Amino acid sequence: MYCQSARLGIWWIFVHMHGRIHLKNMAFYGYHGHHPEETSRGQRFLVDVSLTLDMTAAAASDRLTDTIDYSRVYEACRKILEKDRVRLLETLCDRLLTAVMRECERAIRVEITIKKPSAPIPGVLDYVAIEASRDRVPGPGK
Repeated sequence: MYCQSARLGIWWIFVHMHGRIHLKNMAFYGYHGHHPEETSRGQRFLVDVSLTLDMTAAAASDRLTDTIDYSRVYEACRKILEKDRVRLLETLCDRLLTAVMRECERAIRVEITIKKPSAPIPGVLDYVAIEASRDRVPGPGK
C-alpha cells in the first residue's frame, strides 16, 4: 500500500501491520505450588497472554486462518493450568510459553503473566505474579 503526503511530497510504503492480541485475566483452578496445602487444596490462578504477530494477511483476507485463533490459546492454557502439577511458577510459565508458541505459529513473540492471588504468604497482598516472554527466532535459511 502506498500513501503520499501532499504537503511534503513524500511517498510512504506500508508493508506490514504488526499488532498484539491479548487474553487478560483467564481464571483457572490448579494444584501448583511448593507447600503441601497448595498441592492438596489447589487455588485460583489468573493468566494474561499477549501475542505479537504480523496482522497484514488477516487484515486483507478477513479470515481466521490468517491470524491466531485465541480460543485455541485459551484451551492450551487451560489444559496446562488444570491438568499439570508443578511446584514453581517459573516451570508453569515455561510450559505455557512452550505450548502457546507451538499452537501459534504466527506468533512472533509471546508474553505471559501468571498471578497467584492466594499465595501462602503471612501478609496482605493482591497477588504474587511472574512474567516471562519468548521470541520466535527464524531458523537457518528463513
